[in-house]
Amino acid sequence: MNLTVTDLERVQAKLDGDYRIELVNGDIVVMSPSGYESDEVAFEFGRQLGNWIRPRQLGRVTGAGAGFILPNSDTRAPDVSFVWAERLRRSPRGFAELAPDLMVEVKSPSDSLIALRTKIDRFLEQGTLVGILIHPEQRWLEVRRLGQEPIQLKDGDILTLPDLFPDWQLPIAELWSPVF
Repeated sequence: MNLTVTDLERVQAKLDGDYRIELVNGDIVVMSPSGYESDEVAFEFGRQLGNWIRPRQLGRVTGAGAGFILPNSDTRAPDVSFVWAERLRRSPRGFAELAPDLMVEVKSPSDSLIALRTKIDRFLEQGTLVGILIHPEQRWLEVRRLGQEPIQLKDGDILTLPDLFPDWQLPIAELWSPVF
């Protein structure tokens, strides 16, 4: 049985927001909590990007709670996402009905790299321009674009996305959880 976004919203309401769920190929997928380190890394990526985007009023940066109804009717929620202002003038009260321009997934201990790469590639197939996979434990990230080989960056490298954000730079070493 293929479920719809309405079914997803009904299930989410019954769960009182205790779980993140997505709609993939007509099936509801329950997402486990991400883990502290991966959530901290996702937040840091979103904070760094948002601090650069907001004063320039270029668009919207959101976290894992923001869902997108993709053109193929899947409803997914990346760990971090960005949408250009001209594509989303106002924040919708519900799910955004488009593919974000940038989406980021951060590997948690329970995640499979294959599943995360597949999720990113599906977003790219639906119109997302850049997908990023971050692996906090191994301290690298991978930049993925449709039809191109992934680019892997690690400590000492600087992430730039000139096709999306000219002049924005993020030193990879700044993403990781600090040790006090």
